[in-house]
Amino acid sequence: MLFKSLWTFTVLILTFSLGFADDDHEMEEFLKREYSLSKPYQGVGSLGSSHWELMGDAMVTTEQVRLTPDMQSRQGAVWSRIPCHLKDWEMQVHFKIHGQGKKNLNGDGLAIWYTMERMQKGPVFGNKDNFTGLGVFVDSYPNEEKQLERIFPFVLAMVGNGSISYDHERDGRTTELGGCNAMVRNLKHDTFLFIRYVRRRLTVMIDIDGQHEWRDCLDIPGVRLPQGYYFGASAITGDLSDNHDIISLKLYQLTVLRSQKEEQEEEEDVITIPSVDNLELLRLVQTEEGMSGISIFFTVLFSMLGCVFLVVIGVVVYSHWNESRRKRFY
Repeated sequence: MLFKSLWTFTVLILTFSLGFADDDHEMEEFLKREYSLSKPYQGVGSLGSSHWELMGDAMVTTEQVRLTPDMQSRQGAVWSRIPCHLKDWEMQVHFKIHGQGKKNLNGDGLAIWYTMERMQKGPVFGNKDNFTGLGVFVDSYPNEEKQLERIFPFVLAMVGNGSISYDHERDGRTTELGGCNAMVRNLKHDTFLFIRYVRRRLTVMIDIDGQHEWRDCLDIPGVRLPQGYYFGASAITGDLSDNHDIISLKLYQLTVLRSQKEEQEEEEDVITIPSVDNLELLRLVQTEEGMSGISIFFTVLFSMLGCVFLVVIGVVVYSHWNESRRKRFY
């Protein structure tokens, strides 16, 4: 297990390093209003007069689109009517989660979607399970018992291919790509979520401290998302509840310089089913989640000592074999 962990860490470090080097390029961004949602929410929810459609208990006010009120057993969503065919994009989400419940007596959270399906109610933060595409979740309630190392609310991302189920009992750990804790409830200042997809790399950041600074949450290369999916936001409450509000969803088109070779490779490698490269390695690393810094240090240390021990044994065995062979020869 020690050698397997060391090998996994090494491969992932090399993969991420190559990904960072590959992403060292200039980008320009352009706001795409047809995929964006912001005040005054003119015509949102009405037939034929808006690019956005409401579902369930969602309602529009002058200040926000409220996905759920602070009431039990509610779910709501807002979905774009227009499929997005952008290759590289960035979504900035201005949201608010607040309610009367005390800590760990609130729930359940909200989600930002980029999926093939739209307007389908379900148990995954108000959307259908076994979805096809990307989900970024702000999970505000821990379902897993004896959960110690993870602090909630927690932001995580998942890519589904239509057959992968979200594991509620384990708070999505079995399918997550990564995440970070985000104390976003009942804050007086604005809270933001940043989702970027460029050159098949998914980056999620948060701005929740009122300092207007993005903080890293997850950064995963090799994420393959087809074009032509729909953006949306949803939320759900159960026995516990919260107000889940979307103030704005702003989508930016990113223009990224590519070489002719890169353009040709992407044209030949058409993505039809969402997937993630090196997913098995990511899962293995996540099984190590919760290890302290000291545990990781000793894991690496003993792995290195084990390698040295094997080398020494190999040298001794070879020397003994060579000596025996020499004596037989003479």
